Amino acid sequence: MAFDDKKEYKAFYMPKTKPSIVTIPGMNDIAVRGQGDPNMEDGEYKQSIGLLYGIAYTIKMSKKGDHRIEGYFDFVVPPLEGFWWQDGVDGIDSANKENVKWISVIRLPEFVTKEDFEWAVEEATKKKKTDFSKAEFLTYDEGECVQCMHIGPDDDEPATVERMHAYMENLGYVLDITDRRHHHEIYLSDPRRVAPEKRKTVLRHPIRKG
Repeated sequence: MAFDDKKEYKAFYMPKTKPSIVTIPGMNDIAVRGQGDPNMEDGEYKQSIGLLYGIAYTIKMSKKGDHRIEGYFDFVVPPLEGFWWQDGVDGIDSANKENVKWISVIRLPEFVTKEDFEWAVEEATKKKKTDFSKAEFLTYDEGECVQCMHIGPDDDEPATVERMHAYMENLGYVLDITDRRHHHEIYLSDPRRVAPEKRKTVLRHPIRKG
């Protein structure tokens, strides 16, 4: 059976709808950085998703080709994630999404080295006739965070975030969003197939003791 991060790391990917504190270890990701409204058709954000999945599936399907990755095991491609921020704004101003900056990521299996990643970028570029040069190998050590499962449309996220912040403050924590620690979302539902009111998104914010 293919390794599935959502099942093996339930504390990270399947939290309850009640806020909780979690410490996230360093992870390696495929990452693409950009700026702009994520809802724009054929915009930079949606193009970034294609780059991420192109590389992820190149690594997954390497088992069928001549290139052998040391330590390879079959895996389910992890869910799409995103780090979001706006300069000079505490949180996200949804009314001005054109100013949003983001890093789209998909977690890499632990056996993937930077050299394996570079091979995948070259292989995907060759086979798909697409420029994958924006993709990077990113190691992100998230540390201590408050998180919660949000069920519903994106526009309803502020209410869940409010509950997260109230919970952490009651435990003596303060928000620690900086230029290195960002608002984090993990998308567990396919928006093409799941109605907005049923979509599941993990919301996560960095914190520190006050």
